[in-house]
Amino acid sequence: MSRHPRTTAIVSLLAATLFWAGNYVVGAAAVHALNPLSLVFLRWAIAVIPLVVLAQVLERPDWRRVLRAWPWLLALSAFGLAGYNLLLYAALEHTDALSAALINAFNPALITLAAVAFLRERLTAAGSLGIVVALVGVLLVISNGNLLALATLGPTAGNLLMVAAICAWTAYTVTGRLAPPLPPITSTAAQATVAVVVLGPLAAATRSLQLPTTAESAAALAFIAIFPSVLSYLLWNRALTVIPAGRAGVFLNLITVFTAVFTLITGGAFTVAKLVGGVVVLAGVVLTNRTSTRSAADGRDGLPRHRAGTGSDAEPCRR
Repeated sequence: MSRHPRTTAIVSLLAATLFWAGNYVVGAAAVHALNPLSLVFLRWAIAVIPLVVLAQVLERPDWRRVLRAWPWLLALSAFGLAGYNLLLYAALEHTDALSAALINAFNPALITLAAVAFLRERLTAAGSLGIVVALVGVLLVISNGNLLALATLGPTAGNLLMVAAICAWTAYTVTGRLAPPLPPITSTAAQATVAVVVLGPLAAATRSLQLPTTAESAAALAFIAIFPSVLSYLLWNRALTVIPAGRAGVFLNLITVFTAVFTLITGGAFTVAKLVGGVVVLAGVVLTNRTSTRSAADGRDGLPRHRAGTGSDAEPCRR
């Protein structure tokens, strides 16, 4: 393997995670102008056409075969492109981007638990310890460093919504691993189509559709629709042709790191509790991902690559 393709792949992974981190920061600003339902609907309504074009040009899918998988695509869209993002943007109405990203960092550990429960994987001792460590980090973030406060005050609405969001993404991941294999960009395009078809009438029926009224809100929507919704998926999946999926999955931890950097640059709230909690979460996730599960069916690690809705066998494409 020459150095140039590998360097390009690494840059692609860095750019993909940078754009996904931008979804938290820009999304936190966008929800002040657009409600979550409008933001999710408009995001995928704008992104669906370039996704379909990219799928056709790069993957040349058998669209009839894609249509036959419609029950899976409906479930994937409900859990992921619609459900996760609705809960994420609702959370960002009540909490800051960094807190949301730090809670989101626990998602790989939660997915590992779901794999044990639903995919018949066995959890190793290191994986169990990693999950406990990551959970402690999340609780530090939620409680702002005062774990005893959880027993009396409880977590905020934003933190609870973010926990619900990572539960939705966990369901999305498990469903994607069970679904029939489809090319990843094609699957994303199909799921985006489902999201638009379902959310459009819902927004109209509830009279909740809002359109950008300022240049700032229009720019935020355009960024979310193009960079994390289209370019990140393209860059991530192209990088997987060079870098093994398991190694690429490690880059997803940079979403939290980049969000923290954006928070510092923009002068957002950055407390010691968030710093310590974030480090503990990431340490737990790294420990969890070090051969944390074994398949009960065949005793081997890993799952099939390029399932519907997933960008790799290590972790789905985000967000």
